[in-house]
Amino acid sequence: MQTHEVSKHRPHEAEAVRAGPSVAPRVDVFENDQEILLLAELPGVRLDGLRIDVDKDRLTLEGRRSDERSGSELSVEYRPVDFRRSFAVPQGIDRSKIDAELKAGVLRLRLPKADTVKPRTIPVRSA
Repeated sequence: MQTHEVSKHRPHEAEAVRAGPSVAPRVDVFENDQEILLLAELPGVRLDGLRIDVDKDRLTLEGRRSDERSGSELSVEYRPVDFRRSFAVPQGIDRSKIDAELKAGVLRLRLPKADTVKPRTIPVRSA
């Protein structure tokens, strides 16, 4: 299992992706009482080509599928590509506990809800 740390800001160093056009990866979003879960398809993206930033109320995924040609290809359909997608981070997400895992070309990004917004049952006492 590979995990990827989510940065809280965008440093000024070189980015993991090239400047220019990019492809929006397909993303499924699920929500339950505990968290919001994003599943993003990032085929061919390795951990060192992935970047996830949270800045204010914006979460941005950026990934690069590298060119791994050997020089003797007869046909090339699997080309390098940059992926980029941004989402608004809703109120009530515990940003310090956001977790990301990349496995088999699928990014699993968990955005846990803060305890203050999770539903709870109120116990009733007898008087």
